[in-house]
Amino acid sequence: MSAVQAAGTAGLESVRAPAVARRPLGRTVRTGRSAVRIVAVPVVVFLLASFLTYGLGALGHANPAAAVLGDLATPADIARMNHVFGLDRPFVVQYFSWLGHALTGDLGTSYFTGIPVATSVRQALPVDLSIAVLALAFAVVLGGVAGIAAALRQGGRLDRAVTLVCSGLATVPPFVIGIALIIVFSVFLKVLPSGGYVPLATDPGQWLRFALLPALALSVEGAAAIARQLRTSLVGALNENYVTGAVARGLPARRVLFGHVLRNAAAPALTVIGLEIPSLIGGAVVAEKIFNLPGVAQLALQAGSQHDIPLIEGTLLVTIAVVLVSNIAVNLALTRLTPQARRPAGGAI
Repeated sequence: MSAVQAAGTAGLESVRAPAVARRPLGRTVRTGRSAVRIVAVPVVVFLLASFLTYGLGALGHANPAAAVLGDLATPADIARMNHVFGLDRPFVVQYFSWLGHALTGDLGTSYFTGIPVATSVRQALPVDLSIAVLALAFAVVLGGVAGIAAALRQGGRLDRAVTLVCSGLATVPPFVIGIALIIVFSVFLKVLPSGGYVPLATDPGQWLRFALLPALALSVEGAAAIARQLRTSLVGALNENYVTGAVARGLPARRVLFGHVLRNAAAPALTVIGLEIPSLIGGAVVAEKIFNLPGVAQLALQAGSQHDIPLIEGTLLVTIAVVLVSNIAVNLALTRLTPQARRPAGGAI
């Protein structure tokens, strides 16, 4: 069981762990072991994913040498070009050579344009990262506010309304929400552009105008999931004895909520955030198409239509690395937030 899963299923008693607090050395050791485990598992996943990515490209029926040389190429020309591409070597040799260069930042060169893959990815990746970060911020803020409000009004109209709206929004695909946002804000209200992109470094104001709609479209599903999970966790935490004791001692309600209850209830919601990151990356494929964004997904689709294997492998490898690094960050945050996440699967403190 990963740290994310452990935190998602564990109880929420981080503020009541005096035994652990009395043993700082043991806690440090467990934290170190958890950090090693959190990093080691994604490394293994990355190696397996890289092998599959390269294997699918190598085992495909595409003949890049013939595609580059055209219909007039002779078998001798194709064999010569395969030698130039390094495709006449054994598969294992090709894979380790490609992986070794990739780990140093060299993702190869496009068969058709001659442009280094790293350069193409470096130009497209900021588009997806900026949209994904903004979408995640929207999801956390909107979902957090809705979840807290619903939990504080448990059983009331607001609680039922938030639950109903979140249940409905969770079933709507991001591309439908994206089209609806274009119709409302671009066609009728004419306040936001329907497509295009301006780099953040060029003009932050224009970047925000172009990024708002795709980020909102991608954030709705995550916001609904965070709100529902946070509402459920907060309702359980608010009924704990330590909350009753804190209220009886006269602590302000805001301090009880944000100082103790929210911290204990945040771990499952943080787990949801970790699970939403791959969805945001995957949803960017549709968002880029709808909002005409020059991101990694468009780059990969263009490479796929041309059978540009190095570009396909490079975009997939970078996307996998982004998702795994994000999951490592979430798992480390969970380890910091909840002592249960530091335990090995099935282990005891």
